[in-house]
Amino acid sequence: MTDLKQKIILFCTFLLVLNILASCSTSNDGNLAVVTKVVDGDTIDVTFDNKEERVRLLLVDTPETKHPTKPVQPFGPEAYQFTKQTLEGKKVRLELDVSERDKYGRLLAYVWIDDKMFNEMLLEKGLARVAYVFAPNTKYVDRFYEIQKKAQKEGVGIWSIENYVQEDGFQSINENSVNTKDENNGDCLIKGNINSKGEKIYHTIDSPSYEQTKAERWFCTEEEAKAAGFRPPKNMR
Repeated sequence: MTDLKQKIILFCTFLLVLNILASCSTSNDGNLAVVTKVVDGDTIDVTFDNKEERVRLLLVDTPETKHPTKPVQPFGPEAYQFTKQTLEGKKVRLELDVSERDKYGRLLAYVWIDDKMFNEMLLEKGLARVAYVFAPNTKYVDRFYEIQKKAQKEGVGIWSIENYVQEDGFQSINENSVNTKDENNGDCLIKGNINSKGEKIYHTIDSPSYEQTKAERWFCTEEEAKAAGFRPPKNMR
C-alpha cells in the first residue's frame, strides 16, 4: 500500500471519528432545556429543541395544587414551591425513557439539574410518591422505591400524615380541616379523627399532622381520648 493510500485511509478514518463525536455532542446538547414555568410540583414548562414543551416528571406524583376538580392537598404547596425554587429559570437536562409522551402530548422525562435528578429530590424530601409505573418507562423505578422507603421510614413530608398516601393517590379526608381550634371546643385541643379504615386516632398539638386533621371529636386529655377508643398516630408512639 502506497503512502498516499495510507494517508487517505487515515484521513477518512479521522473524519469518521469526528462525525461520530459531533453526533454524540449534538444528541447530548439536544436534551438541554430551560425551565420557563413551574405548573405544579411534578409538571414544568420548558424551552426545548427551539420550542415550548410541557414536561411531566416520570414515575413520581406530587399532591395537587391546581387540579380542576380537586382541592389543594397537604404538601402540594410545599412541593410546588420546592420545584419552583429549584428549577424555574434554570438549565436542565431531560432524560427521556422509551415512550417519550403521554396521552396529553406532554414530554415524559427524568429531569436533571446539575448532577442531581430532580425526580429523586422530590422523593427524598417526601414531597412525592412513586406513581404511574407503566412499562416500558421503568428505568429507575427500583431506585425510586428505595428512596421512597427511606422517606417513609423517616416520616418526612407526605409520610408524616398517617394513611394520607394510598396506592391510588392521596386521600382527601382532610379537605375541610381547620388550622386552629373550633370555636365550640372550649379549652380542649386534642383532635379526634376517624380515618378511611375506621381507625380512631387522636392528635395533640405536637402531632405532625395536627394542622391538617379535621376534628370530629375534641378531647381535653390523652387519657380521655384513649378511654373513648382513640389511639395516638403511629409516628407519635
